[in-house]
Amino acid sequence: MQPSATFSILIADESGMLREGLASVLQADPRFHVIAEASDGREAMQVIETRRPDIAVIDTQLGGYFPLEIVRCVRERQMRTRVMMMSAARDRRAMVEALRAGARGFVLKSGSCRQVVDGIEQMLSGGVYLPPELSAEELFVRQRKAEPADPIDTLSAREYEVFTMLVSGVRAKDIAARLGLSPKTVDTYRASMMRKLDIHDLAGLVRFSIRRESNGVPAPPLVERDAREAVASLA
Repeated sequence: MQPSATFSILIADESGMLREGLASVLQADPRFHVIAEASDGREAMQVIETRRPDIAVIDTQLGGYFPLEIVRCVRERQMRTRVMMMSAARDRRAMVEALRAGARGFVLKSGSCRQVVDGIEQMLSGGVYLPPELSAEELFVRQRKAEPADPIDTLSAREYEVFTMLVSGVRAKDIAARLGLSPKTVDTYRASMMRKLDIHDLAGLVRFSIRRESNGVPAPPLVERDAREAVASLA
């Protein structure tokens, strides 16, 4: 196959073993060429900005630069890169927000590498890919139930984003800069989010995030490394 007929791919995940394994599978297909691997979000964003891959496969738990920020940046700058998110947990809210931000596919790490290939094929043909065991109806219809099973579903998309950044240790003024908002607007989102969750301080938000993690929903990036120690010191 001619080089012009191949599609360039970036793989971004903290696990080198996962990156190498997925790269090996994709490289075996003559249609795909893995041009780069990244271990954190900033490195992934740099690759996207400088090399403009056709496809970026990005873990939802990347540190350094939030995956949702990457997806939104790609969409707002109208880059050609199509983003596929992959997650170790079946977090419905994370899937919904990724698709809303502009992701074109979502796969679970518990699935097979074949699903990644299938997803890339569907994305390249102009479609959106979801795990076979999860339908779009299940994702979005459940959200309209009067009493959501997960309190996080009470948050708006922007409140959810502010929540993930706060519990990851990002300061309010930095959240404002990264989201293109005023500090006052971020404070408004934070107050609304805390009221909906009935949590009134940052330590409480971090504890809430860790409790979700213990129930099978991974905490946002950096919570493992930083927030656990902070909460322990406050206990």
